[in-house]
Amino acid sequence: MAKLNDIDKAAAGKGKGIETLWQFVKFIVVSLGAFVIQTFLPLLIKLPMTDAFLHQSFDWGLFKSTAETGLGIFIAANVSNIIAQIVSFFINREKTFNSSANIAVTLPIYIVFTIALICFSAWLSPTLINFFTGYVGENAAISISGAVCGAIQFFLYFPVDKLLFHKKKEAKEEAKETK
Repeated sequence: MAKLNDIDKAAAGKGKGIETLWQFVKFIVVSLGAFVIQTFLPLLIKLPMTDAFLHQSFDWGLFKSTAETGLGIFIAANVSNIIAQIVSFFINREKTFNSSANIAVTLPIYIVFTIALICFSAWLSPTLINFFTGYVGENAAISISGAVCGAIQFFLYFPVDKLLFHKKKEAKEEAKETK
């Protein structure tokens, strides 16, 4: 961890643009971990589920099953997404942005934003699974759907995290002193 902190300090010493670029690189690495969780965990979660449960139809207004998706797939995809976002929140706060922002303030904002994105993904995912199943099969369609939803979230989360996980004033002043 000392090497990572040294790189963080060196990037901060090069200016705001380089520091943001370095944060983006770290964000990519964390997001790749979240991507793996979000893409492949549904396949593990659905293993103990019966075919009847996996494809059980449901209609909850905005969230509807299709011929290829059902309640089990819906649950597996969304549980994986939630787990991926929880992991990302803490790693990005601590390692990517080196933030000491108050969790009592940032976590509720992050949760509201995450719920909105998960609802969007929960709406989009069955549509994508339905579309891709005819071409690549159910498991591949689930993975592709997770990857697409994860990519959308990736591009939306970085600016939000950058705003939420700001550094304390003394950390900013310390970075200026190292210039």
